[in-house]
Amino acid sequence: MNLSKLGWNEELDACFNDSFSKGTYKPARVISQFQNIYKIYTENGVTLAKVAGKWRYGNNTLPAVGDWVVVTNHEGTSMVHSILPRKSCFERKAVGEETESQVIATNIDTVFIVSSLNHDFSPQRIERYLLLTWECGANPVIVLSKSDVCHDIADKMKQVERVAMGVPIHAISSVTGEGLAELETYMTEGHTVALLGSSGVGKSSLINALAGEHIQAVNTVREDDSKGRHTTTNRDLIVLENAVLIDTPGMREIQLWGSKDSLSQTFEDITELAQHCKFRDCNHKSEPGCAIKEALESGALPHDRWNSYVKMEKELAHLAKKQAELNRRLENRKKRA
Repeated sequence: MNLSKLGWNEELDACFNDSFSKGTYKPARVISQFQNIYKIYTENGVTLAKVAGKWRYGNNTLPAVGDWVVVTNHEGTSMVHSILPRKSCFERKAVGEETESQVIATNIDTVFIVSSLNHDFSPQRIERYLLLTWECGANPVIVLSKSDVCHDIADKMKQVERVAMGVPIHAISSVTGEGLAELETYMTEGHTVALLGSSGVGKSSLINALAGEHIQAVNTVREDDSKGRHTTTNRDLIVLENAVLIDTPGMREIQLWGSKDSLSQTFEDITELAQHCKFRDCNHKSEPGCAIKEALESGALPHDRWNSYVKMEKELAHLAKKQAELNRRLENRKKRA
């Protein structure tokens, strides 16, 4: 296996050579994870690996799908000893009350945010995926699937354009092939594309269409509400002739994990409007000369767009507060130790 096809480059090679001996250690990329077992690509092909015990118990960060790792092989057993620096990391808040992140995939160049053009269409959900994508450091692309069953594509495209300004948007059909050629422009050798979206939006069908063969199972959706079952239950890295794809399970909950910077990037229109408020510390409630209020009253800023911003701002503020509380507790434990 030529590792450059998987995204291995000069920067990774230099990092590897600075810290590890090529005679003993080898680079590999994580394909999938099954509890404590990892399937990895090495220069010799696909094999299974475990995390070395000494390293596992000394690190909080474990390998994720897409990671470049450093491995050894002894008598047919591969062991992971380290993770090479990630250029991007897509993560969300783990489901539940704990203030922890869940890593979805790493070392992604482009994220296909897949949303179907049926009853499940939701610009607000796309906004949440955009925030997570900007936070991870990859480039977002909106993929509106199932165009063959939609009769108002132009209207839905305009709705998405209002929440994803400047982001490429493509309407596609895995059935008719419409729009697939446009997506192939993002797929080049060594380039990694992750597909994200709710269950039933057609991620598996899209992968099959891009691959030109049936490599992912496909489930149908209910006709009354367009809801689908999980076809993909694990995150998987798939190597095609022209690119690397990472398929992810459909997300029932899109728990935010981000910063004010990613919020501002997702809502650039609101950030720009706020610059024109009379007061720098304007809360956009009762202050005179508030550009946000004026835009809402005139209709220049849709109320649903503003409500989404306020909701996500509150979620991120709550997350930041919980993280600060957790850090204080950890510091106090260290002082008492």
